Amino acid sequence: MWDDLLLFVAVGFAAQMVDGAIGMAYGVISSSVLLSLGVPPATTSACVHAAETFTTAASGASHWRLGNVDRKLLLRLALPGMIGGAIGAYLLTNLPGEKIKPFISGYLLLIGLLIVWKALSQRVSPGTEPSRVAPLGFVGGLLDSIGGGGWGPIVTSSLIGQGTTPRYAIGSVNLAEFFVTFTISATFVATIGLELWPIIAGLIIGGVVAAPFAAYAAKMLPDEVLMIIVGCVVAILSLRNIVSVLS
Repeated sequence: MWDDLLLFVAVGFAAQMVDGAIGMAYGVISSSVLLSLGVPPATTSACVHAAETFTTAASGASHWRLGNVDRKLLLRLALPGMIGGAIGAYLLTNLPGEKIKPFISGYLLLIGLLIVWKALSQRVSPGTEPSRVAPLGFVGGLLDSIGGGGWGPIVTSSLIGQGTTPRYAIGSVNLAEFFVTFTISATFVATIGLELWPIIAGLIIGGVVAAPFAAYAAKMLPDEVLMIIVGCVVAILSLRNIVSVLS
């Protein structure tokens, strides 16, 4: 699998460019690709979150330096997200991989459609104080660990939908994600361990290289078109996985 290292570097780079720029889709894109390559759901989530521990650290630091982080919002998201992530990772390691794979792909399909819907839907005026942040963080962490992705699509899109200033929502969610992914990775290490290091290494290298460029893009570029493209790609990959499993 080391022969495919450059492929995983490219996946990590593309996923982080999107995630750092619009606050979502690193895990969704990476997980969709790995599942399409036949990697079991628990191993997929473990690999993606191990890589995300490094990429979210780089991305979060970049957003912090550029002033994209709301400290109060960060604190309200991180702890409940860590609790939800740990619970979800533990549940996933005790579920049969092949039986749950179509459900995970179905979840990712819905996330992809959610991204497209959020890109096309009418948003409220930015600058509104978000509500129910702790429950949102908990659910985001729980579903992120079980599905191998979804923290950003669930949390970022919800915060922006409530009227949070986009760059603060994106930056704060990215930095909070470091604490969530670290907790999820630690749970996987304690339960099933880590393997498939070429995948992890490739995702880390690509993601870390992309992180500063993506953070800058979050501050400068509109995101609607990119969100639509990402949502469509994720939905198509997930639908392909569902068809291959059920056929």
